Order: sequence, then structure tokens, then C-alpha cells
Amino acid sequence: MLIVFGGLPGMGKTTLASRIVRKLPATHLRIDTIEQALRSADVLKGDVGPSGYMIAYALAETNLRHGQIVVADCVNPLTVTRAAWRSVAAAASSPIVEIEVVCSDPAEHRCRVETRTVDIP
Repeated sequence: MLIVFGGLPGMGKTTLASRIVRKLPATHLRIDTIEQALRSADVLKGDVGPSGYMIAYALAETNLRHGQIVVADCVNPLTVTRAAWRSVAAAASSPIVEIEVVCSDPAEHRCRVETRTVDIP
């Protein structure tokens, strides 16, 4: 199964994804981690663009084909990225669950973004 968490930064996607992977034997693919690794490797000049997502799609499909549960943790803001996750699941003959995490209180969201601890340099 492919579980895709999407939503703006500071919504709690990583917290929820982390809780799931601690309970289930699942692979956690966090786009922020992949993108930071690309920046740190100094292989791409400027913006990493869709590279992080493309890497995550490939890793997700490989792990799904091996029978693993995959939890994707990403902003997933575009129709094209949502469609790509669905294509990955279809290619691996895997069910997909898409979860968009939303904070209905703008003041609370602002507080979360401004006070959260950054865990990726």
C-alpha cells in the first residue's frame, strides 16, 4: 500500500507519517530529506526542481513491488504530483491512500511554522 501525506509546511505531515512507520513495517519517503540530500551533494545547481519527487516516485515503486508499505511525506501541491503518485501505485499494482493534512486555524498554522524545530539542516 502507498500512503501519501500532502499539505503545507507545518501541518503535521511528518509527525503523522513518523507515527505510522513506527507502528507498521513501512518505508518513509520524505521529500524534504531527499531534496536536502541533493542540495548537500552539490550535484544540482540552483533549485532542485522536481528531482526530489522523481527520486521518491522511483523508490516508492521499487519498494511497493517488493511488497513494502510506503509512506510518502510531501507538500504534493500540484495535480501533476498527485497524478504521479497514483501512477506509481498503479504501476506497482498497489492500493493508494491520499491524505491531505490541513490546519483550519490560520493563527495556529502560523504559530506552528514560526515555532517548529527544524530537523533537516
